[in-house]
Amino acid sequence: MGTKVAQMTKDELGEMIETIVEQKLVELLGDPDEGLPLRKVMRNRLLRQKEAVVAGEGGEPFEDLAHTLGLE
Repeated sequence: MGTKVAQMTKDELGEMIETIVEQKLVELLGDPDEGLPLRKVMRNRLLRQKEAVVAGEGGEPFEDLAHTLGLE
């Protein structure tokens, strides 16, 4: 990344910090679900979702959903 912090917007800096913190937490704590079996119901749901995305079906943008649910 060649962008200097001084050239970033507040939102860009916030996203960068969130990403770094998340990566560090995963590095330190690991994935709590790693090694657990994946239930057939969940596997099928994920496969259907993947097929829908490949077919061009998109979900609702996160920002719109957050607004709809009053999570802003």
